[in-house]
Amino acid sequence: MAWTRGLPACSKLNTSCKGAYLMLTFTIRRLILAVPTLLFISLVIFLLLELAPGDPMAQVPLTVPPEVKEKMREALGLGQPMHIRFWKWIVQFFWIEPQVLVDHYLGTSFSAGDLRVISWQTRSPVMDIVIQRIPQTLWVVGTAYVVAILIALPIGIYSAYRQYSWFDQLGTFVSMVGFSVPPFFSGVLVIVIFSVQLGWFPSIYDTTHVVDSWDSFVYQLKQMIMPVMVLALQITAQLSRFMRASMLDNLNQDYVRTARAKGLSEYVVVMVHVLRNSMIPVVTVIALGIPSIFGGAIITEQVFKVNGIGQLLIGAIQANDLPMVQTLTFIFAVLIVLFNLIADVLYGILDPRIRYD
Repeated sequence: MAWTRGLPACSKLNTSCKGAYLMLTFTIRRLILAVPTLLFISLVIFLLLELAPGDPMAQVPLTVPPEVKEKMREALGLGQPMHIRFWKWIVQFFWIEPQVLVDHYLGTSFSAGDLRVISWQTRSPVMDIVIQRIPQTLWVVGTAYVVAILIALPIGIYSAYRQYSWFDQLGTFVSMVGFSVPPFFSGVLVIVIFSVQLGWFPSIYDTTHVVDSWDSFVYQLKQMIMPVMVLALQITAQLSRFMRASMLDNLNQDYVRTARAKGLSEYVVVMVHVLRNSMIPVVTVIALGIPSIFGGAIITEQVFKVNGIGQLLIGAIQANDLPMVQTLTFIFAVLIVLFNLIADVLYGILDPRIRYD
């Protein structure tokens, strides 16, 4: 067969070794294909931002003479042709920034003297600002996603097992609410109820808070509850519906009736055999949903004043800071491409029927 050429000798006898080799080649092919995809995405983002209305010099006071404004535009690189600016951004992002990362961890000086991607608003490197802001976003977004998964999966499993029961009807109603209510409305609603009326939680997320004692840890939990609640609501609604639908598809399969006929307990049938097969599409949905939660975090961070990536992007858009907007948007695109690849690989691991040759 064609796939046997170039395989190690053991792979011809070992099925698992052959499968690992095919999955590795599939992953390498997808990574190679991702390079032109990301380059095309970066070009589209650059052209859209170039065509967007707005002037970076709009924030400059009117008392500044026109010749000074023109020199400022030249200093920002706005006087150069469009293709030159795009090529410089590509080199800075894909070549110089990785060198800066290597220099930081290994103490080398590969990027010494090279010009990095500079924010027009702060006149500082864009990636330095992103690295400062991203822990706040990851802390809130990661917690919300974990909480949503832990809540959604049991709800979906039990709703499918007790189809059309009062629990299933209640879960359907809550899911519809979670799908329908946007984060900017649910965020304001929980602030009014739990912060203004009841006074249980702070309405503004303090990003400068340092956890160094039990009381500071409790305060950190309190200020995280409302943004995590808002983000987790929509994720829980989506995942619980996917879990329920997948469980219902498998509960009526022939292997379930065969397992029950053999005398297996209902717990083993549902939680081992049915759940294992039902998790195959749900795991891919979980992997593909990770980049999308950052979109919800943009709105949530604005509502709760979380000083993270979302608030940084909104501020950059308002200030016409094109390098910052372009870099952040491209980072979101990289996350989408990366987690699409992870979802494909996970699907192949969980479902042995998937072939990569």
